[in-house]
Amino acid sequence: MNIILLGPPGAGKGTQSAGLVERHGMKQLSTGDMLRAAVKEQTPVGLAAKAVMDRGELVSDEIVSSLIDENLAALDTGTGAIFDGYPRTAAQGEQLDELLAKHGRTLDHVIELEVNVDALVERITGRFSCGNCGALYHDTANPPAKDGVCDVCGSTEFKRRPDDNEETVRTRMDEYRAKTAPILPAYEARGLVARIDGMAGIDEVAGAIDAVLAG
Repeated sequence: MNIILLGPPGAGKGTQSAGLVERHGMKQLSTGDMLRAAVKEQTPVGLAAKAVMDRGELVSDEIVSSLIDENLAALDTGTGAIFDGYPRTAAQGEQLDELLAKHGRTLDHVIELEVNVDALVERITGRFSCGNCGALYHDTANPPAKDGVCDVCGSTEFKRRPDDNEETVRTRMDEYRAKTAPILPAYEARGLVARIDGMAGIDEVAGAIDAVLAG
């Protein structure tokens, strides 16, 4: 099973991808993670990507495709892939089809986690974590049992990401819509797109994704 998981930052793609890896033994192929790994390992693709990034330029479609190619080649044939952050354009979508075919695979589903922007703003701006152990909290949905004290390690130091603010969240949402709009029509025409309420509970979203995969 090979799927594309779509959704704006904060929609829960990371959480749901981790669940799919755990429940179905799938492999998450995140362009950001793959780039960092290739650069760290100094693979030929990683060295080419590093040279581009060091110049302050965007990594080309060719380099990203090479990364996907490398990672698909390393995957066991029985292991499904979750594409996260790729494709972002119609051209990349065509390249992905070619790469999947090259490795004897097909794209089975494109799953979009839909969100309510105002609710997403509340979800993201309320996030914070323990400055010591990294335990995650939320102002209203998941506060510490004792105000100002981490449930896990007892630390009183907490931190918030500087980009977890309303303006940034709304800008990210606009960027997401602009980037995904071009790739969806082609997949919709092929009957591959399923939309799921990303604002539902984690287990409920996971169950809806599993129902799509079960067909």
